[in-house]
Amino acid sequence: MELGIGMFGDLAFDQSTGKYRDAGTKIREILEQVKLMDEVGIDVFAMGEHHRPDYAVSSPEMVLAAAASITKNIKLASGVTVLSSSEPVKVYEDFSTLDLISDGRAEIFVGRGSFIESFPLYGYSLNDYEELFDEKLELLLKINSEENVTWSGKLRAPMQNQTVYPRAKNDGKLSIWRAVGGTPQSVLSAAQLGMPLVVAIIGGMPIQFKNLIEFYKQEYQKAGHDVSKMQIAVHSHTFVSDDQNVVDEYFHTYKSQMDRIGASRGWAPYTKMQYDGGRNKEGALFIGSPSEVADKIAYMKEIFGITRFIGHMDIGDPAHELVMKSIELFGKEVKPLVQNL
Repeated sequence: MELGIGMFGDLAFDQSTGKYRDAGTKIREILEQVKLMDEVGIDVFAMGEHHRPDYAVSSPEMVLAAAASITKNIKLASGVTVLSSSEPVKVYEDFSTLDLISDGRAEIFVGRGSFIESFPLYGYSLNDYEELFDEKLELLLKINSEENVTWSGKLRAPMQNQTVYPRAKNDGKLSIWRAVGGTPQSVLSAAQLGMPLVVAIIGGMPIQFKNLIEFYKQEYQKAGHDVSKMQIAVHSHTFVSDDQNVVDEYFHTYKSQMDRIGASRGWAPYTKMQYDGGRNKEGALFIGSPSEVADKIAYMKEIFGITRFIGHMDIGDPAHELVMKSIELFGKEVKPLVQNL
């Protein structure tokens, strides 16, 4: 099983100045963190895409390209590319270029994203929310499999025997994963297309997703895809420390982000009871000591049969040195524990 780390580039809000932390500083910290991930044996890094003042990264492929130049082994993925408001030709070109820079380490996680700000920003209508994604995914997969593309849809100009370059390293084919938040129709689509699946589990109890993942496995097999090539990942909020005081104090950082997002979605203020409940074995928070986090990842493998776990590790913008320590422990202690369980 592969272990990865995901980030959104969260920016802490300074109440005294009324400003978010400097985005340039955050991006440089991310690059230092990815370099350490590579050094301690993390398998995958996934960089999210947002177009808001509280996140530093709107162009994951730019950050990943910079990371490619300072790493050797770690796979570099978007987490996620908001495909509904992206141009599939440009997505393929950007990630095939990243693939060549990194010598074959690029991946794309495609999804609808958890925010909608990119739609008006790029001139798309939310009335086309579902159709945009389906149509653009169809085109991206066609570009990924065919050098000369002929395609037509309703929301984009057709392509007539047009070529898309450069081609990625593996006969032009990139690894493209479908990222979902729990919608059965999205899972069904991923299974029928034979796409690897990333399930975001960020609240409640992971066991609630068991039927959904079993549904994916059944439909994947029913569609005639090679079961030996099936890949399933879980993506969950994660933070590792061997200091219980750090774990306890992280609640305030985590709460600040959850409350900021929750204010726009009608959520009640986040509580310490939720935090502690999420940290128990049945909860969705992978926050604690190396052994606690490793046990929970092993539990995910046991109940879901996952092939990859991605720990989302910068919720609320914790201090750089704490993130660096969390990465070190994740690679040097959590990973060996998971492999030995």
